[in-house]
Amino acid sequence: MNTPELTERRNDTVSAALVAGPALMAGYGVVRLAGQAVSDYGPGAWWTVAHVLSLAGLFAFVPVLLGLRRTAGVRGGKRVAVEAATWAGLLGAAALVVQAVIDLAVGFLTVDKPAMSDIFGRVQDVPGVMPLVYTVVPMLFWLGLLTLVTLLAFFRRDVVRGWAPVLVLAGIVLAAMSLDLLPVGAVCLGTALLPMRRGLPEGGERPGRPQGRPGAARSTEQSFSETAP
Repeated sequence: MNTPELTERRNDTVSAALVAGPALMAGYGVVRLAGQAVSDYGPGAWWTVAHVLSLAGLFAFVPVLLGLRRTAGVRGGKRVAVEAATWAGLLGAAALVVQAVIDLAVGFLTVDKPAMSDIFGRVQDVPGVMPLVYTVVPMLFWLGLLTLVTLLAFFRRDVVRGWAPVLVLAGIVLAAMSLDLLPVGAVCLGTALLPMRRGLPEGGERPGRPQGRPGAARSTEQSFSETAP
């Protein structure tokens, strides 16, 4: 049973994650651009810092997805849609975490870009790795996030404005076009998500009811991956 204290702790975690997720994503994009500007951006400090930020940002989006799910406060068919979007997003996030861990490991194990390209090639040639880690499943993270925000724009109009899904979509499209645009895309995501902090359910509210305070290298740039062919 949820207690007011437990709910408050969850709210604090989600509230912080709504800030940290987009901020860490933007940090990844900025460090990546800086590394490209001052070095070859291969194995080394820039690569490592960028991917640590990426990994931290992905972990931050886990409570974001779960918090948006809890904020929906719906039942029946609406609840099924919310659950499907949440679990799709979490599955996609898990794939992206594996991708980031691989990137970090390859960066630690190699000394130059040709060596990185060779190892990435061997990893990605393993049957099933490309769709599971680089191309298909990771897209579920973005699809789940966009779907959740869109559903909340219909179910919780007191919390999520109609323009929020548009901003989330813009952020996704910008990052898909080029990882160089990721900082701008992250700003779009942050602008869409930050107002949702006021809609987090309070301790006395029961699940299923509207919640919140009304009114209140084989490396290219596709599939959000630096290492997918």
